[in-house]
Amino acid sequence: MTDSIDRLYDAVLAAKDSDPLVSRTARLLRAGRAKVAKKLAEEAVEVVIDAMHGDRDAVVRESADLLYNLVVLWAAFGIRPADVWKEMSRREQLFGSAEKLLKNHMPAKGGVKVGGVKVGGTKIGGPKVAVLSDRRARHRS
Repeated sequence: MTDSIDRLYDAVLAAKDSDPLVSRTARLLRAGRAKVAKKLAEEAVEVVIDAMHGDRDAVVRESADLLYNLVVLWAAFGIRPADVWKEMSRREQLFGSAEKLLKNHMPAKGGVKVGGVKVGGTKIGGPKVAVLSDRRARHRS
């Protein structure tokens, strides 16, 4: 699978400077990171809805869209697939698998030591969502 993702990433980078009238990827990247992130979220919701309806074929199709949009997001942030594989490898070494870290295992600001190894930087989590919610609520008033 990593080969497929790497090829997709290379194709996204190649399309980055294409004509946005012709290339969906170029158009999406030119719309900015917020639009790319929103599109990724939309695709994730579509996968969830199809999964809840038990539509296996739709989950497969929407998962491909989700992966495409994830790779576009990586490209928008200058994240290479190798960066993600490295993080997965790190998790596997620390926890025995590359599964999602539990919130209590997420490093706090400045990092933490796990098994004598310093990991992390800023913790990602709830407060940012609350701040965003508050900001939207204020704009609606």
